[in-house]
Amino acid sequence: MPYPYVLLSAAVSLDGYLDDTGPDRLLLSSPADFDRVDEVRASVDAILVGAGTIRADNPRLLVNSPDRRAARVAAGRPEYPLKVTVSGSGELDPAANFWHTGGEKVVYTTDEGAGRARSLGIAADVVPLGPALDWRRLLEHLHDVRGVRRLMVEGGGTIHTQLLQQGLADEIQLVLAPLFVGDADAPRLFGPGGYQGGRLRLVETRRIEDVVLTRYEPTAPGTGPLPVAADRHWLALACELAAACPPSRTAFSVGAVVVAADGTELARGHSREAGDPVVHAEEAALAKIDPADPRLATATVYSSLEPCAQRSSRPAPCARLILDAGVRRVVTAWREPDTFVREADGSGLLASAGVEVLVLPEYEERARVPNSHLTAP
Repeated sequence: MPYPYVLLSAAVSLDGYLDDTGPDRLLLSSPADFDRVDEVRASVDAILVGAGTIRADNPRLLVNSPDRRAARVAAGRPEYPLKVTVSGSGELDPAANFWHTGGEKVVYTTDEGAGRARSLGIAADVVPLGPALDWRRLLEHLHDVRGVRRLMVEGGGTIHTQLLQQGLADEIQLVLAPLFVGDADAPRLFGPGGYQGGRLRLVETRRIEDVVLTRYEPTAPGTGPLPVAADRHWLALACELAAACPPSRTAFSVGAVVVAADGTELARGHSREAGDPVVHAEEAALAKIDPADPRLATATVYSSLEPCAQRSSRPAPCARLILDAGVRRVVTAWREPDTFVREADGSGLLASAGVEVLVLPEYEERARVPNSHLTAP
């Protein structure tokens, strides 16, 4: 199921703390950065914080700029983003600022916590997720029921940690403040546990008064049947490559990227690359990699269209090329229609050979656009 784009936002000290242990909130950002955060809030559909953050900081989570609120309304959006909190127990403070400012609110909780949250009489939609909190179900509900396409997560550290460890964070916006906390009892941004491997990609670095903003996105592919944020990033790139293909009336426009388990891009390719009128995207990409490269065994192939199971222009279809390369995971956006080959099933051929095949249908439209002249009724 599709999820919103999940943006984690936080400010930390030079030694990685979110706050100190004093009675007042430690201000880590600068005035200019607070304005930047306000701009980001105005750009999203929803803002999420945990119940612990509401208890500790009593935030309002508003878009403070009247001009930004007016721009939202002029664009047909609510004046304020949806405010979201998460509480397994349903124990919430009905007097907190969170409930009495801004627009609509929603509480995600457990089956047990839902009754407790509803009994408080707060003006919020209470959504039980089952016997335990389930981040994937929460994100699906936000996307499908509440129409949230961009979600800003402002804390706390436990929530940031869980979303990262489950591969559900699309972007981290981290502000580094020029001070030290040095208190082992103070809260840190990220906790211990199993994170995805590999290096994150640095998207932006910006000085804002005396703090530094860094933006990162994950690169390491998933390892099983559930997609992670990096899978979506790489598949989006494959769809961009498809859009760059030379047009054809007799073949699909497809893009492909091969990515190692640590997030290193091994190769990319697209249909009809380098003037070859019959080369396929996966074929072009794999041809750029040494067949003896040991990273292929744990790599993922991202293709905007499922790898072909039949072709007349070359001896081996792309599904066979992937199997021969030793790749065991493929992520694609679109199952091949019957335009040129009836009942094509490259995904089935790969799966029958033990390859993990994920189809992310939310990217199908992007993959179809460069081929609309072939598939129009």
